[in-house]
Amino acid sequence: MLLNTAIKSLALRQSGGAAARQLSQQVSCRGHCACTPIAPATTLRLALDSPRASVVIPNSKQNAFSTAATTVATDRPAMHKVPSKDPGETSGKEGSTPFVPTPERKYKFFRNVEVTPAGVAVIRFDNPEKKVNTLSFALMREAQTMWESEVHANAAVRSVVFTSAKESGFIAGADIFDISSVEDKSSLVTVIEEALQFFLRMKSKKVPMVAAINGPALGGGLEWALWCDYRICTDSSSTKLGLPEVKLGLLPGFGGTQNLPALVGVQGGMDMMLTGKDIRPAKAKKMGLVDLVVAPQSLESVALSTAEGLANGTIQKSKPKKKSLMNRLIEDTPPGQYLMWDKVKKMVDKNTGGNYPAPYAIVDCVQYGMTHQYGLDKFKHEREEFAKLAATKESEALIGIFDGMNQMKKHSSSADPIKVKKVAVMGAGLMGAGIAQVSAEKGYEVLLKDRDDVSLGRGISLMNDNWEKKHSRGRMTKYQYNLNTSRVTPLSDLTESWKRHFQSADLVIEAVFESLELKRKIIQQVESVTLDHCVFATNTSAIPIADIAAPGDEVKRPENIVGMHYFSPVPSMPLLEIIPHGGTSEEALATAFAVGNKQGKTCVVVKDVPGFYVNRCLGPVLVETCALVKEGVPLENLDKAMKKFGMPVGPITLIDEVGVDVASKVASFLSNADLGKRMGGGDISLMAKMVEKGWLGKKSKQGFFTYTGKKDKSIGSEVKSYLKEFTGGRVSNMSETDVQDRIASRLVNEAAKCLEDGIIENPVDGDIGLVFGIGFAPFKGGPFRYLDAVGITSYVDRMNRFAHELGEQFEPCQLLKDYAASGKKFH
Repeated sequence: MLLNTAIKSLALRQSGGAAARQLSQQVSCRGHCACTPIAPATTLRLALDSPRASVVIPNSKQNAFSTAATTVATDRPAMHKVPSKDPGETSGKEGSTPFVPTPERKYKFFRNVEVTPAGVAVIRFDNPEKKVNTLSFALMREAQTMWESEVHANAAVRSVVFTSAKESGFIAGADIFDISSVEDKSSLVTVIEEALQFFLRMKSKKVPMVAAINGPALGGGLEWALWCDYRICTDSSSTKLGLPEVKLGLLPGFGGTQNLPALVGVQGGMDMMLTGKDIRPAKAKKMGLVDLVVAPQSLESVALSTAEGLANGTIQKSKPKKKSLMNRLIEDTPPGQYLMWDKVKKMVDKNTGGNYPAPYAIVDCVQYGMTHQYGLDKFKHEREEFAKLAATKESEALIGIFDGMNQMKKHSSSADPIKVKKVAVMGAGLMGAGIAQVSAEKGYEVLLKDRDDVSLGRGISLMNDNWEKKHSRGRMTKYQYNLNTSRVTPLSDLTESWKRHFQSADLVIEAVFESLELKRKIIQQVESVTLDHCVFATNTSAIPIADIAAPGDEVKRPENIVGMHYFSPVPSMPLLEIIPHGGTSEEALATAFAVGNKQGKTCVVVKDVPGFYVNRCLGPVLVETCALVKEGVPLENLDKAMKKFGMPVGPITLIDEVGVDVASKVASFLSNADLGKRMGGGDISLMAKMVEKGWLGKKSKQGFFTYTGKKDKSIGSEVKSYLKEFTGGRVSNMSETDVQDRIASRLVNEAAKCLEDGIIENPVDGDIGLVFGIGFAPFKGGPFRYLDAVGITSYVDRMNRFAHELGEQFEPCQLLKDYAASGKKFH
């Protein structure tokens, strides 16, 4: 689809790829730092190990949390309450009815403590009001109460097992909205200190503690387990361990920056904390993060016997994994440490551009701990750094993205979606195969159809290759691999039974090339063999949905037709634009939204206009890039300026990667659409003439840059000659700030115009759409948070200056003028 490669280029580096994978992994609850069943997610990941990714958002996609304080009676003083608004004292988030203890349920966040005859205290996390367990201020207060009254003074307790009563997981992370609701972030230092004192209090009983983990143990959940003496996890596909705080501009605050490197080594710990990636059971065992991996059904019995063995001395407490000679030389000698930290800093600089403070703070905390190994100063330093990060605009922006993802998981509709069991995909190319893959992975029965067996075979191979890579990297079991492949039924025009198969399809998604005639012909085919309830989704990035769904000989059920605009590569990219036309039924819209959510996508509903939302916003950027080239701004300067702004790639590299031909077609298409003067100001013949010369970009080894290898590129003499002719020999030394302002203003103005025209429903959709769609700097929070941060009034003044100097294409839209005049903000 148009600009899908651009989306790949951008989001795979900034908000997608592994970003998109995590950014787009689903989060099932609204306020914890990492419940990722989404890359997604894609879905904010800082990938030091990948030159193509820097930050992603969670696939984390996700329900409201609360932290209502427990009312368990105790003589022991409650933990420190935050001097500003304490989420633990609010009502409505976690249930408006205060918890009342009973003999059957003494605690809100825990099951009643059980002590076995052998003296093992079994403590089960379990908040019945949530699908997953999360750490909150209220839980920590209640944990302190429970420990003192049930465990610490109980001489019969010889060991402890921490586990979960929920099948959904151990602890999914900390309640992020506890943190974001605190106005004076410096007060978090005291709160975290009291949490640390609780963990030290647990250790002071001097009985062995076992963490029995099934499902996610993320963020604060893993930090809790790190305070234990022994860790056991299951081999379930849902089990994953990680410290993903960096994705939200934070660092592990409950001792994680100290306890993790001490257990798995500095390099392993830094890799986990700087990337925020999940660690699966087999790797966790190999690296020493856990001591045992067992089947889920054996977890509790093994944990109990292990706790007994630790208490009676038949089992030894966990020890840090023995380092290899090479790792000892790197981590435990001054020369090795110097080289290690030098490399780490260079990698952080490269992948963050200096725009994200959290990775630097994590490095600082680990370094501080290595030089202050004894005493509690290292933990004090960690919590002080946590509080500083929590007060940064970058963390606020990243948490805003995370919260926005959660808000977008629900779409208000007057109708319920139809129940979809079987999804049919028409077209087995890159897009179709990707749609089929994510559908099968989420449990749908999938029909994948193309015109002939050769085309079909290519699509099946694409899916199988992707699954094989996941399996080889330990991200998918052989059972899952076989299950996924068994869910896909390949069909072609030559398959006599394809019509019979389609009779049971509940949703058909077409992913063929951009031809109105072909798409309507496919609708005619599908309607002739499917039941009346079947929804038809068209994956287009250019053709109006209303034209595709126009009633006529080919289309009899227009109310069932809706647009579903995926971004390529579908398995990695977290965004899905859903486009109803004027006659789309609420049932069809709700169905598309529900299926998109289940596929692991963050769905934004947009109006049926040329370019929809994401591509529409990119149009003026392409035009302004041409204008800056015409003025003689060097190509390298354009790329450098926008990368420094926070974009994953510069505009010149973007055009080369998407394809000069595709970019030219998009610019021409939108110039002839309804954007009017907003597509003016630049000579897009720049790209059209390059296409005539066969300079199609990276795919032809020649675009603005000449490509001689995987990473080697340069500006050749032919291009220099062409640009000299195009610019008339002009060379501009325009400032980096002016380049950034000119390109960014065209982008954010179009986003605001889309909000003004009702193309998007709200600023949250607009922010998420561009962060996940084109990699708009996540640390800025999206175009609308960016405008709030820099000041809408000053930004309008800046655009008016450009409009006076350069032309009406820079005139701010009326919505921006109104907000500037009234002093309003978008968030």
